[in-house]
Amino acid sequence: MTLTQKDIQQLKEKMAEGYLPQWVLTDPDIFRLEQEKIFARTWHFLGHESELKEPGSYVTRWIVNDPVLLVRTQTGQIKAFLNSCSHRGVRLCTEDFGNKRAFTCPYHGWTYDLDGNLIGIVAGNKVFGQNVNKEAWGLRPIPRLASYQGMIFANLDPNAMSLEEYLGDMKWYLDIILGRSDGGMEVRGVPHRWIAKGNWKMTSENFAADPYHVQMTHRSTVEMGITPKDPLYASYGHQVVLGNGHGINVITTESGQSPNPFQGTPEAMWPMFERNLSPAQLQVFRNATVLVGGVYPNLSFISSVNGSEEYKYNHVNFRVWRPLGPDRMEIWVWFMIDRAFPESYKEKSYQAFLRTFGASGTLEQDDTENWARIVEASGGIMARDKSLSYNNVLNYLMGFGNLEPDANFPGPGVAYPTTYTDAVARSMHEFWLDLMTRE
Repeated sequence: MTLTQKDIQQLKEKMAEGYLPQWVLTDPDIFRLEQEKIFARTWHFLGHESELKEPGSYVTRWIVNDPVLLVRTQTGQIKAFLNSCSHRGVRLCTEDFGNKRAFTCPYHGWTYDLDGNLIGIVAGNKVFGQNVNKEAWGLRPIPRLASYQGMIFANLDPNAMSLEEYLGDMKWYLDIILGRSDGGMEVRGVPHRWIAKGNWKMTSENFAADPYHVQMTHRSTVEMGITPKDPLYASYGHQVVLGNGHGINVITTESGQSPNPFQGTPEAMWPMFERNLSPAQLQVFRNATVLVGGVYPNLSFISSVNGSEEYKYNHVNFRVWRPLGPDRMEIWVWFMIDRAFPESYKEKSYQAFLRTFGASGTLEQDDTENWARIVEASGGIMARDKSLSYNNVLNYLMGFGNLEPDANFPGPGVAYPTTYTDAVARSMHEFWLDLMTRE
C-alpha cells in the first residue's frame, strides 16, 4: 500500500495551512504503511540498562509486532534478538523478565545460549543427519542496538543513522533528566502496561506538544487545589522544536522562577547537578516545574513534581505507545529515579508517580478517556472522507504564523516563548509525512 499522489498533495497542502486531515488517524491502510515506513526505520526504546542487573538477566519487549528478547550476556554485553525460535518460529520466551543461562523453545526443545547461539537440538543428528549446522540456526539479532544515558534503543533498519545522530539536540534535554546525578538513573519496580483505545500519533503528540489540554482535561486537579486556577499556568515557559520529529516543553511559572528548585529534589543532591550539568542546563532544570516531551515516533517522557504543600517530590516516567492497530495501543510506562537519591525519597517519589501517571493514576485516567473519544469519533464516513467534502481537517493553528522564536532561550532547538502553540505538533506530523513518502 502507498499513499497516492493525490493523497500526498492533499496532505502537503493542508499541513502547510496548519491543518491535518482527520482520515490519517484510523485508516487501516495508513497504519499498515506506518509499520513499514516509520516503525521499521526509526529508533525505539526497549528498556533501561538497570533492568538487566547481572549476566543472564533478560526482559521481553516489542517493536510494534516484532517480539524482542533483550539479554545481558555472561560477559556483561547487552544483546537483542528477535524473540522467535529459528526452527518453527514460535515465540521463544514468554516471561516478561527473569534470569536464565539458556532459552529452550517450548515447541520442539531447541536451546539457545545468552549470545543467541543454538546449543541444543532434541535428537540432534538422529533426525537432522550428521551435517546439521548449528551456527546457521542461531537467534536472529535485531539489526541495530545502541544506548544513550542507560536507555536502550533498537532499530530494525541496518542502514539507519546512528542513535546519537537521530536523537540530535534532544540529547541536551535528556541529559538534564538522565545525567544530572552521579550514577545516573534506575528503573524502580517493573514497567506498568495496559491496553487502551487510541491512535499512537495522538498520544505521542499529547506529551510532546500539548500542554494546552492540561487546564481542561485535568480540571479535577484544579478543583482540588493541586494545580493553579490560572488557565495559562501550563503555558508559561517554552516549547522547543527539535529535529526528526522530537520536541519538549519546558514549563515554568509566570515569573520564570520555580517555587521548588530542581523540581523538589533533595537539596543535598544539588551539588551533583552542578557537577554534571552545564550552566545552561542547570538554569533550565532549576526553574522548570515540568519537563515533558517526546522522542519520535512513540517514546514520551515527563519529569514533574507532585506532593503535599509541605513536601514536593520529583517523579520521572518514560512511556512507549505500542500500536496494536490504528485505534488501539498497549501503553508501557517506566518509573525512573536517580540511583544516588535516599531510599526514603525514592519511595515517596514512586508513590507520587502512582497517584498521577501510574496505570490507575488520576491524570492517566483523564488522558485515556480523551484518546478513546478521538478514535471513536474518527472512524466513520465523514471523518474518513478523503475528498474533504465534510471539511474534515483538524486544527493546528495555535501560534501558526504569529509567534516568533525566543533567541535568548539557553537550550538548543527552535524555542517559542509559550507552550500554548502547535509548533511541535506540526513538526511531528511534517516528519511523519516525510517518512511516509520516502523511497
